[in-house]
Formats: sequence, structure tokens, C-alpha cells
Amino acid sequence: MNIGLLQTDDVLPETDIHDILRNDRRRNVIKCLQDRGHEVSLRDLTEHIAEIETGESPPPSNIRDSVYVSLHQTHLPKLDDAGIVDYDSDRKTISLQRPARQVDLYMEVVTRYGVTWATYYRAVGTLALLSIVLSSTNAPVVAAVDPSSGPAASSS
Repeated sequence: MNIGLLQTDDVLPETDIHDILRNDRRRNVIKCLQDRGHEVSLRDLTEHIAEIETGESPPPSNIRDSVYVSLHQTHLPKLDDAGIVDYDSDRKTISLQRPARQVDLYMEVVTRYGVTWATYYRAVGTLALLSIVLSSTNAPVVAAVDPSSGPAASSS
């Protein structure tokens, strides 16, 4: 697959996004860069991903070496070609690019309507808070509803 370089207004096809995200190391690269919010060295990124994979700090050197080689030779060039990251192989630095926002939606669990569960629960929580505030201020819309006339009251 040749994704090619993206312009700032290009959209990654969904199949390409799935191809990028099907590998744990590539997902971990994106998560790490999102968490740190700035340029990261290949050495620091390697250390972080090796710690995630082994659960050890510091991770064994053979695992670090394996992660380093796979990131340098495979995963970072692929993410760079897709425009997700900017990988400077001479300086060994990686930074997140704007098109990485396109993969955010696919890194979360998404409902069939394309809304993340985080967004759904945020909306439900906001509506619940709004209804509590309105009921405590005796707002006309909320005050007109009799809580004893709901489905629970009629079943008794």
C-alpha cells in the first residue's frame, strides 16, 4: 500500500486508517505523541513503547533493540508517509502532524452512528446537570412536569 504524502486538506481513506491502526506499536506511537504534545526522540519513544509491551521499567535491552529497529525501519516511515507523524530519520525525532486528528475517532470505541462513547456520555451528563440546575431554580419547563405522574407512579 502506498498512502503517499498528505496535504493539509487531504483525507485519509478509512481502509488506510485501519491499516495504520491495526498494529499495536503504531497505535502506541500515536498515543505517546498525543500524550506528550511535543517532539519526541526515537530513543524516548522506544523506551516508552518497550515499557508498555513488557510492563518493566526499564525494559530489557533486547526488547528495546527490537522496538527501536521496528520503529525506525517500518512503523515510523509508514506513519510519516501517511502524514500522521513527521519522522526526521537523521535527527531521530518524531512529531505528530495535523492529519493525526483523522485517526483519533478510530482509536476510540465508536457507536454505529460515528459518535464516540466519550462524546455520548459527555452529552448525557451535560443534559442531566442541566435538568438538575433547572429543577432547582423552578424553571417553568421543568416545574410544569409532575414527577409523581411518571411511569413509576402509575405502576404502584
